[in-house]
Amino acid sequence: MGRRWLTSWPRAAGGARGRRLFAAPRAPGLALGCAVGALALVAAGCGAEEHANDPRPQVPTRVSVTITPKAVTVEPVAIGLGPEKTQQLPQNYHAAQPPIRTNKPLIVVFVAANLTDFDSHLEIRGPKNASSGPLIANGNGSLQVDLPTGAYTLSAADIPGARPAKLAIGPYRASSKNDVLLP
Repeated sequence: MGRRWLTSWPRAAGGARGRRLFAAPRAPGLALGCAVGALALVAAGCGAEEHANDPRPQVPTRVSVTITPKAVTVEPVAIGLGPEKTQQLPQNYHAAQPPIRTNKPLIVVFVAANLTDFDSHLEIRGPKNASSGPLIANGNGSLQVDLPTGAYTLSAADIPGARPAKLAIGPYRASSKNDVLLP
């Protein structure tokens, strides 16, 4: 009768004992196995000591191009020379744009308006050459190009009277880490 509290039911007829509810561990190795398993999970979660924290890529810089019968105009005429005066996403207008230390080209989106009566193409000449698709007369279009640092000339194909415009691209690249809702 002294160990009755350890059984789930009283002894059956014939002296057979019932199941034990609060029995001692069956083997000391079970506790050791649980400790080793927990230690392995903790060690696997630690990972490497060094984590690469590459800066987020820049937001593409937009450049407006207007093609008239007399000239091609570009606004702004220089980009990548330092932090931009205005950010495309104004939610952090008070925060400085953090620079990226890289030699990657600047992503530039040219938004062109053809204000002539002739279909044309926007041609970019410099360290890297590029050409847009057809710009319909009195229409618009866009062209995205990765341009390295250098001086560029923008001209309108098929409009010989249009004076070309100059565009300068500097080495400065800004991170988009302060801008939310970006891919």
